[in-house]
Amino acid sequence: MSDNATASKAAGTWRLVVYSGIGIFMFFVPVTVGDRNAIPLDHLVALLQTALGPALPYVIWLVIAAGTVVPFATGAWRHSRVKLVFALLNIVGLAVASMVVLDIGPAWFMGDDLAPFLFNAVAVNVGLLVPVGAVFLAMLVGYGLMEFVGVLLQRVMRPVWRVPGRSAVDAAASFVGSYSLGLLITDRVYQSGRYTGREAAIIAIGFSTVSVTFMVVIANTLDLMGIWLTYFFLTFFVTYAVTAILVRVPPLSRIPDDHFPGATPQPEEEVTGNRLGHAWKEARGALLAAPSLPRNLWVNFADGVRMSMSILPSIMSVGTIGLVVAHSTPVFDLLAYVFVPFTWLVGLSDPMLAAKALSVGIAEVFLPATVAAGSEDLVLRLVVGVVSVSSIVFFSALVPCVLATRIPLTVGQLVVIWFQRVILSVLIAGPLAYLLVGL
Repeated sequence: MSDNATASKAAGTWRLVVYSGIGIFMFFVPVTVGDRNAIPLDHLVALLQTALGPALPYVIWLVIAAGTVVPFATGAWRHSRVKLVFALLNIVGLAVASMVVLDIGPAWFMGDDLAPFLFNAVAVNVGLLVPVGAVFLAMLVGYGLMEFVGVLLQRVMRPVWRVPGRSAVDAAASFVGSYSLGLLITDRVYQSGRYTGREAAIIAIGFSTVSVTFMVVIANTLDLMGIWLTYFFLTFFVTYAVTAILVRVPPLSRIPDDHFPGATPQPEEEVTGNRLGHAWKEARGALLAAPSLPRNLWVNFADGVRMSMSILPSIMSVGTIGLVVAHSTPVFDLLAYVFVPFTWLVGLSDPMLAAKALSVGIAEVFLPATVAAGSEDLVLRLVVGVVSVSSIVFFSALVPCVLATRIPLTVGQLVVIWFQRVILSVLIAGPLAYLLVGL
């Protein structure tokens, strides 16, 4: 091997170790700063929020305004009925955001659990997290780590969840990090030809939960911090177990297993020989094809900004509608009766309360915790906390995030999957919760 070739190999190895290491650290290594324990990316976003100070609401409002204008400026609203509907909903979202920023509107609408909650707790976090996270996402998935880990975990991911081994990094980031960043990873890999439509849908709706940080918020609300590790690992197990079942039934099983139109298919090669050696070979191939770090960071940051512009107006419109319906109509009370047989079957002390808490989860992931927080039954609170996360689908943020990507999932499919995930999560989490803390 020539000196130049040796130097090139060393440079490639250096990029894999350093860039991927930074990505792993930012997404997966909780650190304590002051009295707050979170992943470094979350600390960075919090620091940015502090730095922006009073300007922060106006920055988010500008992103929402830009996202509202773009579909009309580009003519994208003409492409389909769905795009037209969301373009119109974006106008509603901009109006709601304007009311929050200017602090005008009826008292019931401006309560802490309605429009201001969506703006301050959801839109602000997502609006900063997606672009900033996209920068470190470039390091996590762009320099061979996904390919290396994928070969090693191929024997697990493919038979259990029917996705490529390379999706293991994606699935972990989706669960530990944030649904918005997880969807950004999944959408980018799908459009590059490394996932099929069905694989992208499974990952998007099977692993893209709220962040660990937000799970802490749910646990605090439900007074579960005394059993935090039990709550976290039970949620992790239930989420992945439910996904393993749902990949085998409609609607997920019937999504076309085709690659993104126009992309060059890059299916994962089945490895039978030296798995570690092949993993390194795949990682080296990815390194050789990877762009320079500045270019990769810029492309990912620009994608993150565009995704924020697509997501935030929908969060403020669809999320507000869902919360208004939850607070002001009996729709979710009636929906609760669908889940009562299942909450009764697993022996929860107040099946109706649990069912009512779970029914509002489709509007906003935090609402089930607020409904069940007053219960004295630890098992009931634990089950509600687990299912609110493992059900994954909620209209205040995740649904608009999915629809902002090219992942082939419709609103109807997402609603059906939500029902499936809630029912299966209750049936799995209920007995396990009694086993772990109820005896």
